[in-house]
Amino acid sequence: MAPLTLSRRSFLASACCAAASPLLTPVTFAAIPGDQRFVTIVLRGALDSLFLLQPYSDPLLRQYRPELALDPASALIDLDGQFGLHGDAADLLPLWKSGELAFVNAVSTPYRDQRSHFDGQDILETGGSSAADENTGWLNRALASIPRSESRKAIDVNTSAELILSGPNPVDTWSTQSDLAIEPDELTFFQRLYGDDPAFSKAFAEAMNTDQDSDGIFGNSKRSTDAAGIARLTAGMLKGDYRLASFSIGGWDTHIGQLNIFRKPLRALVAALTVLKAELGPDIWGKTAVLAMTEFGRTARQNGSKGTDHGTGGLAVIAGGAIRGGKVYGDWPGLKEEQLFEGRDLMPTTDVREIAAAFLNSQFDISAGDLTSKIFPGLTLD
Repeated sequence: MAPLTLSRRSFLASACCAAASPLLTPVTFAAIPGDQRFVTIVLRGALDSLFLLQPYSDPLLRQYRPELALDPASALIDLDGQFGLHGDAADLLPLWKSGELAFVNAVSTPYRDQRSHFDGQDILETGGSSAADENTGWLNRALASIPRSESRKAIDVNTSAELILSGPNPVDTWSTQSDLAIEPDELTFFQRLYGDDPAFSKAFAEAMNTDQDSDGIFGNSKRSTDAAGIARLTAGMLKGDYRLASFSIGGWDTHIGQLNIFRKPLRALVAALTVLKAELGPDIWGKTAVLAMTEFGRTARQNGSKGTDHGTGGLAVIAGGAIRGGKVYGDWPGLKEEQLFEGRDLMPTTDVREIAAAFLNSQFDISAGDLTSKIFPGLTLD
């Protein structure tokens, strides 16, 4: 796939540092006709693109990051002689070799101001040019441009969808919120309501089995669901009537001790992608596109705590049988100080909205007119 040339504060008001939380957030679904699938994964906390995909051939990387520039001979997986993939993502190598995984370097939203998680995520999910531009999610607005059936299923376990799918068009939400407890009578209700839906029943049962608490998901409010479980649930829904799905993986805010902290969210992302492929099977995976994106990148230089701070240019991860992978896309800006944004961050060269627009066009045939006027106002597609 060659990319085209509600306020979060209120949503997360009850959670401390929720923008960078390692917890997985609600999975949101939409049922539409057709065979193509599209999954968005928001990587909350600002993924460090220069750590996941390291330009190891540039000596400036080790100069800027003496502890974070990994050894190309032992800790990186060479992709093309210029970029090396973090060794903890080794399970993604089969996807890369089969052309079902790619990366787009130096991407960003139009956000350039304060490097705030809240504003950055708002702009990423609303698809506008600033936090004040839109109050609905671009994926929700896209639903209005896709032919849809009036017959809908509903799963409303949580009170609110993620911002990216929030808006006037109805979506269905499955919550992984850790303070949510489901009583036995509610379980019975769901089983009766969706008992005749094989895809839901299978996915629901598998999601229950991901509970890591010995007291069980329905008897203890401290449940947690891992990335593999979320991906399994998502795949089950996509094998049914659903064609759009969105969820988040947090934990990418690596200001301190990045070498170790980065491993947990990276392994979660790897698990999500590999389980999606395995559970969807070759037929459906072949019609699926996945876009994993983050609110902004991180500083080119490591800080005094062996971490990195909020930056600008980042990385998009794309996967699925519907993409043309096995390649690092994007115009690489370079790491010389005069090539960095404000002398500190990777310079953005691609608007991440262009990638999202390309997927909406290829997967659902949404017109360029709708993409630039209704879904991503202000975006120009060359």
